[in-house]
Amino acid sequence: MKKTLIVIIGPTGTGKTSLSIKLANMLNTAIISSDSRQIYKELKIGTATPTKVELSQVKHYMVANKSIHDYFSAGIYEIEVLKILEDIFNTKDAAILAGGSGMYIDAVCKGIDVQPDVDAQVREQIIKQYEKEGIESLRFNLQKLDPEHYAFVDLNNPKRIMKALEICFQTGKTYTSFLKNKKKERDFRIIKIGLERNREELYERINKRVDIMLEEGLVEEAKQFHKFKHLNALNTVGYKELFAHFEGEYDLQEAIRLIKRNSRRYAKRQITWHKKDETINWFHPNDFDGISNFVKMNVL
Repeated sequence: MKKTLIVIIGPTGTGKTSLSIKLANMLNTAIISSDSRQIYKELKIGTATPTKVELSQVKHYMVANKSIHDYFSAGIYEIEVLKILEDIFNTKDAAILAGGSGMYIDAVCKGIDVQPDVDAQVREQIIKQYEKEGIESLRFNLQKLDPEHYAFVDLNNPKRIMKALEICFQTGKTYTSFLKNKKKERDFRIIKIGLERNREELYERINKRVDIMLEEGLVEEAKQFHKFKHLNALNTVGYKELFAHFEGEYDLQEAIRLIKRNSRRYAKRQITWHKKDETINWFHPNDFDGISNFVKMNVL
């Protein structure tokens, strides 16, 4: 039987962790996280890392295995996950990849596109622009130079915007033109299961999850890492808003409101990213019978 990677996809708050654990137990296999923030061992509350109980139920990879001080990228993620899959497939017929980071999922399923090197001078120019004029200036340039990429990139993530602008300035072409999506051949099958809820249900779950994070000590966790706010790992919804609160930009209630709003906006961008993928089979998270039957037909 050809080895099969089951990819569990969906926006934040849909229930990917719970479903992936159920499927992993059903298939007697392991879970690889495709969440770009849960890899950081220092960040537990604000990244909704699986609990100790959840981690004890199934073997998890790429969870709390890096430091916020480590350099990490989708390219490195691709290399490390392919090695993990090779090890899993030595003894298992299936493995599960679960998370909401579209770039990480694409890295494993399609591979990372080769992009041109960028001169240090170009990179420094963009960094200075960001430091002097802020993220709005970067957004304006990207919208002008590559409107296609602007339409779906995380506009609250300056690192991703700057990366696209570096390529635009270096080559005179759009960043999108280098995202050829030429799928690399893998020696395993890939089936994708997307989880979707109606907007009201999803937004209610997101708001509730923020409340739970706050009860569990998110404010205290953010205070602990405030001094590292310059690191890319901390450029994350939940931390950014609290850092601004600590610096006197607004009160705590406004920070909480912004965390909930920005979490909902992030979920909307995730949905936009995933809806472009016609290979995803969509289910409501509560339809475990339908999901398990689909997996059995395609894997077992």
